Amino acid sequence: MKCALVTGGSRGIGRSVCYKIAAMGYYVIVNYKTNETEANTTLGAIKEKGGDGETLQFDVGSKEQVQAMLGNWIEKNTDKYIEVLVNNAGIKDDGLMMWMKDEQWESVIRTSLDGFFYVTRLVLNGMLLKRYGRIVNVVSLSGLKGLPGQTNYSAAKAGVIGATKALAQEVAKRGVTVNAVAPGFIKTDMTEGLDENELKAMIPVKRFGLPEEVAHAVGFLVSPEAGYITAEVINVNGGLYS
Repeated sequence: MKCALVTGGSRGIGRSVCYKIAAMGYYVIVNYKTNETEANTTLGAIKEKGGDGETLQFDVGSKEQVQAMLGNWIEKNTDKYIEVLVNNAGIKDDGLMMWMKDEQWESVIRTSLDGFFYVTRLVLNGMLLKRYGRIVNVVSLSGLKGLPGQTNYSAAKAGVIGATKALAQEVAKRGVTVNAVAPGFIKTDMTEGLDENELKAMIPVKRFGLPEEVAHAVGFLVSPEAGYITAEVINVNGGLYS
């Protein structure tokens, strides 16, 4: 059975990605860290629409949890193969660098950058053996442009962008593509505190994006037809930055 693992799949962009990939026929593994209720809501909606999947709880930034939970899942489910990986899990903890605490830096880097490394390393071997796979990393406008108050988040996402480009070159000959999507301002929990009316004036399309629009880009990149696209970063930001 061909599976797709979506980290941070319980809400926002991750939830929309789960819906999109389930509609493409994949058995979806909905990863979450703490919010079991929202993860079950995501899975329930997938099943209502005729799809299938399961939830899997672990902190992507914890090497021990990734190995224990995801590693154990891979060992036990020999009839299933993770063909698609979407590294979506990420957190923000904004603040000016001069006042930023160690834990603000460490937690953001750990979730986005360490999480990419621990999860991808574990899943990659199966893709290489099958000589086929799709990896999509959800990064950010912040990782490309840099945004004030987000030195930690910008560093984490820029790191994942660099890793995306490097890993893509390592695994291309084995039929595995590695790409990233970089959302701008998207209507999710992470942007709830922002002044949308003020910010949308800066965006050429004059609105915030929807999680479904990011999911559509992810769906394209994980499709078989996108096999000649790798090491790319697709901006989903309404023309704000390119």
